[in-house]
Amino acid sequence: MVSWVVDVCMRLTLVMICVWGSCGKSEGFQDDRSWAQFRGPGGRGVSAGAQVPEVWSATENVAWKRDLPGRGWSSPVVWGRHVFLTTVVNTGKSEDPKKGLYFGGDRTAPPQSVHQWKVLCLDVVTGEVQWEHQVHEGPPQSSIHIKSSFASETAVTDGERVYFCFGNLGIYCFDFAGQQLWRHELGAVPMRFGWGTAASPVLHSGRLYYCCDNDQQSYLLALDAVTGKQLWRTDREDKSNWSTPFIWQHDQRTEIVTAGTGGTVSYDLEGKELWSIRGGMSSITIATPYAADGLLYVSSGYVLDPNRPIYAIRPGASGDITPEKGVTSSEYIAWLQPTAAPYNPSTLVSGERLFVLYDRGFVAGFHARTGAPLFEQQRLPNGRAFTASPWAAGGRIFCLNEDGVTFVLQDSDKYELVRKNVLAEDDMGMASPAIAGDRLLIRTSARLYCFRNGGATAGSESDQ
Repeated sequence: MVSWVVDVCMRLTLVMICVWGSCGKSEGFQDDRSWAQFRGPGGRGVSAGAQVPEVWSATENVAWKRDLPGRGWSSPVVWGRHVFLTTVVNTGKSEDPKKGLYFGGDRTAPPQSVHQWKVLCLDVVTGEVQWEHQVHEGPPQSSIHIKSSFASETAVTDGERVYFCFGNLGIYCFDFAGQQLWRHELGAVPMRFGWGTAASPVLHSGRLYYCCDNDQQSYLLALDAVTGKQLWRTDREDKSNWSTPFIWQHDQRTEIVTAGTGGTVSYDLEGKELWSIRGGMSSITIATPYAADGLLYVSSGYVLDPNRPIYAIRPGASGDITPEKGVTSSEYIAWLQPTAAPYNPSTLVSGERLFVLYDRGFVAGFHARTGAPLFEQQRLPNGRAFTASPWAAGGRIFCLNEDGVTFVLQDSDKYELVRKNVLAEDDMGMASPAIAGDRLLIRTSARLYCFRNGGATAGSESDQ
């Protein structure tokens, strides 16, 4: 009996040593500074941190800022002290992007100049570059929209490895020390209007999932996260989309939800179709599905399309659950708002409220459980163009526009603008942010900012 107690105590001591030892290094230890994928935990864009700053500028509450080479609209991801992101450097001259929604941004011919695809790791406390690697160099084999980048996919990490994705090129797995572990080739495929790719990979239980919807042959892919070995590949009927898939875990099962122009399709973990909603989506689908309080939220809202639906879906569906025309609820569809969805941004559920940020500078609120309107579309003053998805923290809703201006709203049933935070003139904003504990990371066309209440003067033992 005594020996058993001693053994248990020794094991507990070892566990405590390992946990405390990993806090500083962050390998394998998910603390409150983890924002491990696009839009953070659950892909929702919601932070539980109470100390996230709500006031900042190019000089105010700045813990650090780091100029970045090249161009990339991928979001930063964070695990412990590690910040990961991607960029692509054009050794020639890149055409300056034009802000807002417009026709004429198509560039169907690939650039002829040499480009350099790079992955970076920064220290979240200091902003210093821990390591940087070039994974490919050469002329691109595909084109992009004038506003887009060749580094638009956001990385994902499991705390031991980080997975960088460049659509039409490859997926690259690195350890936290900067050693490349494996690479999976992604052949160049044609995208609608030559706009390029953007959907990010997701992780679940030792597998990496990647959805490549294109104009040649769309597919959903599963890779072994440790080895990079392909486990399965399922062809999809849809064409070009830019929506990141969502791993939906609920009491009945775990499924992979994909949103596309042709509809929403859910698969099991082996790539077999579980249920679908056919049609009814807009002609371009970008927003990412996510779940909150037992419901799945899917949206698709191209601005010139009469179909701009937001769906709230109950778990447990099978087969075709497409609603009849004019029907806005059914056994598995909790509610449907047929013309309420945004185009580029994903929607946001915070508590019992669903917020919609529209590309042209409007915001609306709905009851998340019922879909009932809380407030009609309200214009953000001089808001102009929005691409980044909104986020929630500390009782506020944040909306970053392409001018680098963030509109701070009260998280309530009514529209209430609290303030605006303005960055520098060269800070075009299209990447969704990351939140790491009490730090906010915003990537712009020029640099990566780390904001913190008190700025660089704020320090704590957790930083050490």
